[in-house]
Amino acid sequence: EVQLLESGGGLVQPGGSLRLSCVASGFTFPHYWMYWVRQAPGKGLEWVSTINHLGDGTFYADSVKGRFTISRDNALNTVDLQMDSLKPDDTAVYYCVRDDHGWRGSAFRGQGTQVTVSS
Repeated sequence: EVQLLESGGGLVQPGGSLRLSCVASGFTFPHYWMYWVRQAPGKGLEWVSTINHLGDGTFYADSVKGRFTISRDNALNTVDLQMDSLKPDDTAVYYCVRDDHGWRGSAFRGQGTQVTVSS
């Protein structure tokens, strides 16, 4: 059974940082690209970042480029998202997603972790 468990969310002031982590199990982690996506209150899912299976290819939404960094550890089956210079617009539930012909229709998504950026 595929399991994805996110952690690291919380309340942070604008300009602050958080590091999200996702622990994966139930599949051969190094074989899959992984994504972080988010859902703000009242909005749909938004792609945030992608990392390829080797960890040497990363991609970011324009809204987070230069502020967020995705990484993975294939020995530990983890994918992280370092978030710096956080803004109120980053407030959302963040989800770790396993590639399944992309992220949008993936059946493999964690329960999410809440990130709130507010003073």
